[in-house]
Amino acid sequence: MPQAPNGYARPSVDQVEEPGTTTGTTPSTVADTPVPARRPPAGSAPDRPAVSTRRDAFFDNAKFLAIVLVAVAHAWEPVMAGSRATKALYLLVYAFHMPAFIVISGYFSRRFTAAPGQLRRLLTTIVVPYVVFEVAYSLFKRYADDSPGHPISLLDPWYLTWFLAALFIWRLTTPLWLTLRHPLAVALVVAALASLTPSIGEDLGLQRVLQFAPYFVVGLCLRPEHFQLVRRREVRLLALPVLAGAAAFAYWAATHMRTAWLYHDNSAQELDSPGWVGPVMTFALFGCSLLLTAAFLSWVPGRRTWFTALGAGTICGYLLHGFVIKGAVYAGLFDDHAWPTTPLGRVVVTVAAAVAVTALCTAPVRRLLRPVTEPEMKWAFRRTG
Repeated sequence: MPQAPNGYARPSVDQVEEPGTTTGTTPSTVADTPVPARRPPAGSAPDRPAVSTRRDAFFDNAKFLAIVLVAVAHAWEPVMAGSRATKALYLLVYAFHMPAFIVISGYFSRRFTAAPGQLRRLLTTIVVPYVVFEVAYSLFKRYADDSPGHPISLLDPWYLTWFLAALFIWRLTTPLWLTLRHPLAVALVVAALASLTPSIGEDLGLQRVLQFAPYFVVGLCLRPEHFQLVRRREVRLLALPVLAGAAAFAYWAATHMRTAWLYHDNSAQELDSPGWVGPVMTFALFGCSLLLTAAFLSWVPGRRTWFTALGAGTICGYLLHGFVIKGAVYAGLFDDHAWPTTPLGRVVVTVAAAVAVTALCTAPVRRLLRPVTEPEMKWAFRRTG
């Protein structure tokens, strides 16, 4: 993406959808907040709302820190066996990293009305990357893992691509959610019912779509003042005992709870539990995840930092880091060597994952991937207006 002196030249796939614009957000989940622009001179024609495209450092920082946690948690999966502490950290991070992404995605989807321009952006910045990376990951699995029978199916998202399919569905249903009197209550009921319905199947990752939907709806219901509230000093101080308590609980849960509950991709019956446990876990995890998301956001810097500009490239970090981690797994790095499962080895794996995803969020990678993550595709659409 062409760089301006401040690192941003034009609205990217990560930018907010503002009134009167046709931009959209991607699974990197959004980056900009509306910054009031100067009012037009008196007597001038108010063509459209005056909105600055200046990015809000808080949301760029939150996106970058969240994508680092995503990559680190994925890197812990092959090395956490035998380490209760590592599994506890894994459970703690998994409880809020995707909910945080989804809440922010919902917040920046409030302006989605399915206008022609918005639909074009939806197709080019979500559907196109989904198709490309679903095929790419499937081929990678087939040949790098010596799994010739692994299918290539656009209806069955594999590994990371489920979020693209889910965001597409959530975004399309945004006008419906916003017409409801109590959208969050409805979303929670739908999620609870999904958790006890094994017949939903795996098409487009619908279990995750339905079970994670409440977080998206929470984002739709939020306003700027809510984010200001969570960033107050007293909230930051309260976040410390919350995180400490959550870490202690995660340490206990590491030997008592199945991690699959945090993936939200199975019903209770598929996890060998009675059906009624599904709704109970849905509500319990929802409350826990929102609390941890608020604690996480309270400590996100609101000022520009060295990693603020990297927040615009989280779509690349998200979509590419899976190749790095799965590549290491397929290469036998964790099976053929004992050192990654030592305490020092786990630290090295953690740092390596954080450094790798940071590099994948940089401007050169974004420019290289732009034809896939934000293609213009003018040839595919009718001219409007």
